[in-house]
Order: sequence, then C-alpha cells, then structure tokens
Amino acid sequence: GNKSQDSGIAEMEELPVPHNIKISNITCDSFKISWDMNSKSKDRITHYFIDLNKKENKNSNKFKHKDVPTKLVAKAVPLPMTVRGHWFLSPRTEYTVAVQTASKQVDGDYVVSEWSEIIEFCTADYSKVHLTQLLEKAEVIAGRMLKLSVFYRNQHKEYFDYIREHHGNAMQPSVKDNSGSHGSPISGKLEGIFFSCNTEFNTGKPPQDSPYGRYRFEVAAEKLFNPNTNLYFGDFYCMYTAYHYVILVIAPVGSPGDEFCKQRLPQLNIKDNKFLTCDEEDGVMVYHHAQDVILEVIYTDPVDLSLGTVAEITGHQLMSLSTANAKKDPSCKTCNISVGR
Repeated sequence: GNKSQDSGIAEMEELPVPHNIKISNITCDSFKISWDMNSKSKDRITHYFIDLNKKENKNSNKFKHKDVPTKLVAKAVPLPMTVRGHWFLSPRTEYTVAVQTASKQVDGDYVVSEWSEIIEFCTADYSKVHLTQLLEKAEVIAGRMLKLSVFYRNQHKEYFDYIREHHGNAMQPSVKDNSGSHGSPISGKLEGIFFSCNTEFNTGKPPQDSPYGRYRFEVAAEKLFNPNTNLYFGDFYCMYTAYHYVILVIAPVGSPGDEFCKQRLPQLNIKDNKFLTCDEEDGVMVYHHAQDVILEVIYTDPVDLSLGTVAEITGHQLMSLSTANAKKDPSCKTCNISVGR
C-alpha cells in the first residue's frame, strides 16, 4: 500500500478517459478536436494532454523528430478546442492523435487518465488565402516583362508518335505530379498539359535546350491564351537553386479545369498581372512574360498537334532542370509562407 500513499492518488477517483474523438474544421495548419467523456470527476480536469504524431511512412527518417515534443498540454477549455501554431503542422499530411485528461496537483505534478483511442486524420491543402500570400511573394521577384509569341512543350519522339497513333493527334491532359509546394491544391488533382513560355533574353525565342526531350511542339500563344481563357496562379517554389518557378494555369472559360481552379486558386487579370499577360494592341494580340522566374504553364484542355508544329531542337537535354516530382526547398525565405510547411 505504500506506493499509493507516496503518489497521493490512492483515494482519488480515476479521471474520465476521452472517447469518440472528433476532428473537424481541418485546414493546412490547424484543426478542431472534441470528444465525449463521462461526467464522473469531470470537474477535477484542469488540463488536456494531446499527443500528435506524423503518421510514419516506411521511408521516413525515424529519428528526425525525436527532439520535438509531440505532446501538447492545454488548459481544459470548452470543447471543441482549436489546435494551431503549437506544432508546425504540414499541409496534406497524415497525423495520428490521442488525448488524455489531467488534473494538476498542488505540487505541480499531474494526475492523468488513460490515453484515449488513437485516431487518424489528414491536414488540408493550402486555401486561396495561403496561395494569395504565395502569389504576393512571387510578384516581388517576377522582374520586368519580356515579349513572347509561342508556348512550347518538349517531349521524346515516342510521345508525339503515341499521340498521333492513339489519341487522334490530340495531346491529352494528365494529372499534375507532386512537384512544388507541399500544400499545393493542384498536385495530384488538376489535369492539364505542361507548356513553357520563357524566352532567351537576347533572341526573344524559346531556348534551344530542354530537360524534357529533343522534340518540341510549338504553338502560337493566342491559340492557347486569349480572352476566352481564364488565368490562375497555381504555385511558387524553388528546388535548392537560385532560380524560382511559378506555375500558372490557363483554362478555357467554363471548362472542367476552369471550374476546378475557380474554387481553389487566385485568378489573375489576363491583361494586367506580373507573370503572363495577353493584350490587344492595334488589333493584334501581344504577349509578355516575367523575366526573372521560370514559368510553368498548365493548359487544362486537350491540344491538337495540328494547331502548331513539332520539330527537333538543336540544343542539349539539361536533365538537371527537370522539375518532375521535385521537392520544394522548405528553408527558402523567398518562396515559403509561414503556415504549415
């Protein structure tokens, strides 16, 4: 019996164990949590202990977060309770959470209940508010505007052969990979076709080098980008390099891609923005792009090869410039916002 006298909790009723945990109002870096508990000794609860952990995937570095406390000690506030800011919650990430109730003693120690069951949830993508913060950061470094006349897409010869044989000559949208910001709402969801539009400073033409294959489809800018299309800001990132990428989405008005973007992405004025503009001068469409960022343009509808030309490029294949599934540098001050990493 000595043990229980030492701990001073022999006569105490056990604290209620949280059950039926509910997670709601999930954003990319916060959530609300509530639970049920029986009313017995409820009035003795002074604090909640919340244990939050990233759901381990097999390849993740098990020791990375050993020094980061995962337990949050919170005052017993009315439920649901909002959890934010105590952890760097990452967007689009799976977590496990468990709760116990606690009673702070006179000597500062806590008496605690058993742990609740463990439940899992996944944080959300960046909202339009977060993307607008990214957009504002991108605008700061976009640089002056240069003229362009074409959009282009590099691929291997086999790709274009396949399109001709199996898709009736039309390049098909495919689901965007996971490159760029971890919280990007278009990754793994938006379907589109990637185009480039950057020009060489001295020639005003597309560069002769490309990381994506020796064959290039080139199409007049107005065929893809005109007053019948909407323009959206999709992402801003770098990959441990000096240069930055901006992803823009061009969607024909009223198309499925347009509907997808309207819900999730900040829309840009096609005549007046810092990245890619389309305006009429003397009855002719004139196009400009930002000089100091690399633009990746996603077009959300199929594109027929007959709208442009396919030809071999003379330059090199610079694989180092490829952005396929590239991870964003989380420490870059230029292109990260302060919400979930």
